[in-house]
Formats: sequence, C-alpha cells, structure tokens
Amino acid sequence: MRLLVLAGDGIGPEITAATLHVLRAADARFGLKLEIFEEAVGHESLTRFGTTVRPELLAAAREADGVILGPAATYDFKDEAKGEINPSAFFRKQLDLFANIRPARTYEGVTFKSVAPFDLVVARENTEGFYADRNMEQGNAELLVTPDVVVSLRRITRPACARIARAAFELAMRRKRHVSIVHKANVLKIGDGMFIEECRRVAAEFPDVTVDDFIVDAMMAHVVRAPQKFDVIVTTNMYGDILTDLTAELSGSIGLGGALNAGEKHAMAQAAHGSAPDIAGKDLANPFSLILSAALLLDWLGRRKNAKPYSDAAAAIGKAIESAVRDLEMTRDIGGRLGTKAAGEALAARLMKT
Repeated sequence: MRLLVLAGDGIGPEITAATLHVLRAADARFGLKLEIFEEAVGHESLTRFGTTVRPELLAAAREADGVILGPAATYDFKDEAKGEINPSAFFRKQLDLFANIRPARTYEGVTFKSVAPFDLVVARENTEGFYADRNMEQGNAELLVTPDVVVSLRRITRPACARIARAAFELAMRRKRHVSIVHKANVLKIGDGMFIEECRRVAAEFPDVTVDDFIVDAMMAHVVRAPQKFDVIVTTNMYGDILTDLTAELSGSIGLGGALNAGEKHAMAQAAHGSAPDIAGKDLANPFSLILSAALLLDWLGRRKNAKPYSDAAAAIGKAIESAVRDLEMTRDIGGRLGTKAAGEALAARLMKT
C-alpha cells in the first residue's frame, strides 16, 4: 500500500512525524508492507515551488492508496492566482472525498465536565453546502455585490445528499444501528427539506436502523446534555463542521478527534484541528488526532481491499491510545506529561505490546 504523506504547516511536521512513527510500528507488527512517500505542501511548498499545492501532487494522490494530510495554514491562503491554494479543499474537491467521518468518544483518564461516557460518529457531507471554495465548477460562491453587500450561495444536490446518507447508514450497520439526521428544514425548507427526503429514502433500505432527526441548533444542546444518546449523526457540510468540533471537545480535547475524508476511490486522513502556529516547534502539540485519523485510513483500506491486517492494525492503534490515555502517557493538553515526539514514541512502543 502506497501512502502519500503531506505534513503541512505549523505543528503539522511534528504531529506527522509522530504519526509515521506509529504507522511504522503498525507496519512492523502487522506486516502491512507500507510504502510511505512524503511531499511538501502549504507554506513550505509555496516557498520552494511558488504554490501551496503543485499540480503533480494530484496525480500522486490519485495513484496512492491513501493520503495523510497534516494541518495547513488555510487562513493564510487567500489568492489562488498567487499559488495560495487551500490544500484541504483542493484534495477534498479533486478526489471527490464526499464523506467526512469524524468519530468522537470519551476516554478513561481524561477529565470531563459533566459529560457521561459516549461514543458517536458524525458523517458530514464534504463537497458542497455553504463552502464557497468548493461548491462551484468555476469561480467562487461568495460574491461582493457592492462594497456593503455580500451574497453567499449554498449548493445542495440530491446525489450528494443520497451518498452521504448511504455512508451514514452503512456505518450505523457496523455500530449501534441508530442514525440521527441534523438539519434546519424549519427555515431552509427546500435545501434541507431535500436533505431529509434523501436521508429518509436511503433509510428505507436499512429497516434495522433506528432513525430520528433534529434541528441543528437544538442538536447542539442535545449533544452537550446527553451525547451518549447518539450513535451516527448525518448532516450537511457547515453544520457538520461546527458540530464535530463540539463533539471532539466534549471528548476532552479536539486533539482526540480523528477525521477521514472518504470517497468511492480515494481517502485522506486529516487531523480535526488546525495548524496552531503559536505552539509550532515547541514539542507541545497532541499527535493523537492525526494518529487516530491515520487509523481510520487503515481501516478504510482494510475494508476496501479486503485486507484484514489493516483493519486489525487500526483497531490496535485505537486500543493503544485508550491504554495510553488511561496511563496518562500523553501530551499535557489532556493531562499527560509527554511532549509530541515522546508521545508518538511511547504509543508506538505500546502498540508493539498491545
């Protein structure tokens, strides 16, 4: 299996190095035969090549079995004409990575504030919605009409609604068989109404799955109050982006939130958080989000390629993180005592013994 690895900006190189340390341990233990290729993206690429994402990286990503993308300084990249391309949006759009899968769960060893133990997954549509940089074939969906008037367009399509719904229901069949649809159909009657229609149509094919739905603002309150009541949550792009940061933080830290961007043919592991330039180079960053994301990629490869060692390796990484957190063998942001590099090394050593 060939993995294209793009470390990104800020803390990206540090957490990517820790992730690769763990992946190499998994490779040694489970005989994965990984081939890892590292390339520059983001500010390093902009300095070296005049663009944050070189055109040849798309071909490399398509030829690879999977991609691992570290956090990029997306807020810095404003003018594509100057080579300032958002790497995350670029690969999500060009590889048609329509499903952003974001698990969130509590861990023994992390202190929570009035939150019962929970284990849920958000399946977020990833290619349209209110995201102005990816919902048009050409141009941008945010328009400056006059100096004082901005119009932002949202795109919702039946095919996109249907395929994220199917991804959510297939995921629920591997879990607790419960899907919650999150929307704002009381106000956005046509667009979110279509989303609910498509989710309900797909639900008819999964009679063993319990289905309910919630207005997005009410859902925020429900998740804070009782996250343990949910299993798989399916929603559109912007609602999912906001909701997944909340669920990750409820688990103890966004640094514990893994994320997979998946399509029919390609998948990309990506940490749930940003590049955190304020702590870059200080050996403080929590690498677990990117490591958990890489584990999700291994599991996707295992199911797609019918390669059980990959699924076994993914499960073992999850178990190793559970035990590491329980023993406080983690970074200081979640109550541990280790730096980024040491946390990766300790997890790799634990993985070999799990």
